[in-house]
Order: sequence, then structure tokens, then C-alpha cells
Amino acid sequence: MHFEKLLSVMLMGKSEGKKPVSEMNIGLIGHVDHGKTTLTEALTGKFTDEHSEELKRGISIRLGYADFQIRKCPKCEPPRCYTRFERCFFCGSETELKRVVSIVDCPGHETLMATMLTGASLMDAAILVIAANEPCPQPQTAEHLMAVNVVGIDKIIIVQNKIDLVSEEEAIKNYEQIREFVKGTVAENAPIIPISAQHGANIDVLMEAIEKYFPTPKRDKSKSLLMYVARSFDVNKPGKDIKQVVGGVLGGSIVQGVVKVGDEIEIRPGIEGKDGKYEPLITKVTKIMQGSVELEEGTPGGLVAVSTTLDPSLTKADAMVGNVVGHVNELPETLYEVDMEYHPLPRMKGTKEEFKVEKLKVGDAVLMNVGTARTVGVCTGVKGDVCTFKLKIPICAKEGDKAALSMQINGRWRLIGYGVLK
Repeated sequence: MHFEKLLSVMLMGKSEGKKPVSEMNIGLIGHVDHGKTTLTEALTGKFTDEHSEELKRGISIRLGYADFQIRKCPKCEPPRCYTRFERCFFCGSETELKRVVSIVDCPGHETLMATMLTGASLMDAAILVIAANEPCPQPQTAEHLMAVNVVGIDKIIIVQNKIDLVSEEEAIKNYEQIREFVKGTVAENAPIIPISAQHGANIDVLMEAIEKYFPTPKRDKSKSLLMYVARSFDVNKPGKDIKQVVGGVLGGSIVQGVVKVGDEIEIRPGIEGKDGKYEPLITKVTKIMQGSVELEEGTPGGLVAVSTTLDPSLTKADAMVGNVVGHVNELPETLYEVDMEYHPLPRMKGTKEEFKVEKLKVGDAVLMNVGTARTVGVCTGVKGDVCTFKLKIPICAKEGDKAALSMQINGRWRLIGYGVLK
């Protein structure tokens, strides 16, 4: 389910009683048409390609998002005891809820790498989906694996999908290709699970692996609030009575700290003023939703929808995406120029032929992904491994934050490395 539709349900729907909320975000990454969206549907029961252009083209364009429950039958042996249903398929027993997690379905098409990097900033762990009926690695398989490594994700499960389309010998050959491909990478020791997402085969095995290899991250509620805005919009329908109009909505994930109903929050960089400088926004939290649950306090893990007193015209059409939310006067400064320690990739991924990544020089333009923010930086100076960039759109970030860096090659933005803010 897309952020916009999910957040609309979250904010307009009513919750019945106390319901469990998501504890972590798991990204589905990999090459286009390898079955990520079908796997999301197998795990969650929701088909996340709902945008008209996605249905027409048959690919994911936006980030898909859906929650699912991991439940366990108290009588059946693993892995068949794992399910998302309240009743066991095999013995009919009532299942026990273990936890709720969220799936972030990232587009695999080469032109949508920046969208994938936005999704990566929200992930606690990743499932790399590789089709068994194609040689491994495909271009975006390699690029996505490199991307999660850049943003610091080290908890990975590999899914060998579409095993129903190949023979046993072909599946083994593909498995060996995968093992060779991940050698020396962050996924070298990751489990490889053969599945058929289309037929639901081995989904219980995958859920068991998620429980084993993806522990719920420890969260520090004592830290200052930091929330990445991944979507924003106006929930008011046309023709609504002015007295019933509600403020703008911010959707995204809380990285650290907590936010409560009634809190005064700050949004940076904010909106552009007449002089070209950005002004932070101050607003008040009026409602917090996670899934279908209304909360008094929003915490890290899963997608959070924060309703505010902002003029809804400021949040419509994802206008606030890339901003950072925190309590007033507790956020990092807005940066128009940054110094970064540049770490190039050994080879550029994402194309059939891999190219050596060259050093950056004055005048080079790079696409930067910092959290959910996306901007273009023009290199204005190079001193050793440190590059200075003037930013087209400012960012709110602090020393030590990572930025995924891409350069336009043959009309496409290709990941070339990462930078660490100085």
C-alpha cells in the first residue's frame, strides 16, 4: 500500500481497542521484475502497486509500504508454525502474535535509484530478492546491494524467488551464482531462501528467518526527536466545510526519540523564502497514527503519520518530503554548503558493464541522498579526500551523517560512492 493511501486510512479511520504497532522497517530490494511486490503481497496480503502508472507499466514507481503480523502456532513445528493469520492453516489452532513489522517495497528500475535510496534511509534490515530464472547478478541487484551497504544496513536475508519457473539443476546453478556474487560483501553470510512468492511456497521459512536474523532494534527514547519525512499531503477532500478542515500531515519514520500529541515541533529546512533562504516551520502535533492505531506517543519503528496545525497547502503533493522533524531548537542547522569525506566505490554498479569510479573534481555535479532528503551538490573544492559542495536545495544534517552520492552517466544517475559530513 502506498504511503498516501496508508496514511489516509491511518488518519481518517477509527481504531478499535488497543492494537499492536510495527516495531521495525524491512526493505525489499533488488532488480526490476524479480518479484518484490508479489512477495510483499504474500507476506502482508496487500498489493503495493496501486498507482495508475505502476499498473499500466507493471513496475513499482513509488515506495510501497505495508505492515504484517508475524504469528506462531503453539502446536505445529517450525517452519510451518509461522504465519500471518490468526488461525493455523494446518491444525486450526489460534496463533500467537510475535511482533508486527513493516515492509518497504523499493522500485528496482534503473531510473528510480534515488527513490530506492530514500527507502533505504528508512530500513532497519533488508531482503534482497533475486529471480532464479535470470543470471545473477542483474545490474540493479548489484546496485541495490551496494546501496544498502553505503547507508549502513548489515542485516540481510537473500530470497531466491521464482523457483517454480526453473528446474532443480537451474535453481542450484543460480544459487551458486548468488553465493559467488555476495562473496566479500555485507551479504556474504546472509541466508539464501528459495521461494515462490507467486504460489506462497516457503513463505513460512522466510518468516522464521526474519524472526531469527532480524531482531527488533534497540531504541533510545532519551535522545532528541528525529523523524525523516518520506511523504506529506492534505487529507481534506474538495468541498469540505472550512470548520472541518484539518492541518497538513507528515508521514515517515522516527529514527530516535519520541513525539507526543500536543508537542510543538520544528521542520527543517522548511520552506523557501523570497530571498532564496529556507525558513524552518514551527507547528503543533494534533494526532499520531501508526497503522490503524491512534497513539498518544510516536516511537521509532514503522510508518508514523503525524497530523499538525500546518496549513495543508504546505504539505500537499509531498511538498515536505526530505525535511527533518524534531523538537524546537533541537535539530541540526540547515546547510547550504557541506564538506564531505568522499569514499568512492571500487567499481560503479548498475550497468551491464562496470566502470571504474573516478575522483571528483571541481565542477562535478552529484546527486546526494541524506536521509529522505535529495539534492544536487556542485563540487567547488577538493582537498585530499574531502570535497566541498554547494547545494541546490539545503539539507538538515549533522557531522558524521552519511550521504549516498550518484553521478549522471549516459542520462542515468549511478551510485558512485558515499560521503561523510565533516
